[in-house]
Amino acid sequence: MSKAERKGCRKRRESFNKRVPDLGYYFIATDTKETEENYMYGLRDSLPKELRGRIVIKVLKTKTGKLVEACKEQAAMEPQYGEPWIVFDRDKVESFDRIIETAKREGINAGWSNPCIEIWFDSYFGKIHSYQNSVACCKGFASTFERKTGQAYKKSSDQIYDLLNRYGDEAAAIKMSEERLQGYIKDGVITPSKMCPCTTVHR
Repeated sequence: MSKAERKGCRKRRESFNKRVPDLGYYFIATDTKETEENYMYGLRDSLPKELRGRIVIKVLKTKTGKLVEACKEQAAMEPQYGEPWIVFDRDKVESFDRIIETAKREGINAGWSNPCIEIWFDSYFGKIHSYQNSVACCKGFASTFERKTGQAYKKSSDQIYDLLNRYGDEAAAIKMSEERLQGYIKDGVITPSKMCPCTTVHR
């Protein structure tokens, strides 16, 4: 995930055969065992074999409010991974904004989704719907997913990354999500909990 990738230019898998992308060493921590973890593993496994070892994914058994602290502790044990990330949802987390602020202060990147990561998945299919809570978001995305793929959406699926790329458009999703984020900022809305729907997972 180079600077170019964070700007929305991550190479699609078919282009990996043409050249080896410039990829740093990433430590990605999440507090969720199914959806986020499976998506991140899928992303990692889509990379050329020689690059997969540059991404470490950890599920931290801790409360979301302690995610930054736990990520720092784990990342310190593997200092070669110079770019730590936490990935989590707004959902009903009351300290959502504080967690993001703390992460920034501590030098940790935050891949957050408001209201939930399904809003990021939604963008793969060409639209970010205006879901205002995680229940509506999951239900709405499940309907979109089934319509687009012919399969029922399962949060526990270890094929989610592959399916999103097979039936959706990742490059367009990255562009759309960044434009949505920048749109809020342009309008003066800079508090993550008020940026709904929105995500930074694409970065």
